[in-house]
Amino acid sequence: MEIRVVHHGRHATAAATATVVDVTSRGPHPWVRFSPFYPHGGIPVPLTPGTTGTSVEAIWQALKVFASADVDRALLQATRMTGLKRTVRRHGPVLGHRAGLDGTDLLDYETARRRIYLPAYRHVLAHNLTAELTQLRLLASAGPVALLDYTTNGDVSDLSKPLSHAALIRLHLLDEWPGG
Repeated sequence: MEIRVVHHGRHATAAATATVVDVTSRGPHPWVRFSPFYPHGGIPVPLTPGTTGTSVEAIWQALKVFASADVDRALLQATRMTGLKRTVRRHGPVLGHRAGLDGTDLLDYETARRRIYLPAYRHVLAHNLTAELTQLRLLASAGPVALLDYTTNGDVSDLSKPLSHAALIRLHLLDEWPGG
């Protein structure tokens, strides 16, 4: 099974040798459902028992803490795929991610990736995208597949670049999910 992660803007060569699947928020159905911005609903908010969010990105942004803004509970119910990002321009420097909506601890970036982003995205893969994952496995059994994303970083510890959800899809399909 050959599955590659390809930068969205540089996929022309991949198209010649692989089935190209755009898993970004601008991708076609059903592949757009892999976007962390897609509002599946019912995603457990990590470190917050009994609370759910609509999308992985909504959860990630809701738990972000800035110099002038704490968690944003309202984001957890956002059903749109745009306007979710909370920025330093508006709220000041990021202090970390809160360890749960009511947690007292702030998590550093890598720990937040491991304790918030990975569990939320893995939940979506396991509970909301089983049919699409089956389709990807079938495509990959027939030949190489290139997953398009805006970033290609699959190393949770590499904080110099955003984490690629396409890389996480690939790791999931290959049973190589990053350790906690």
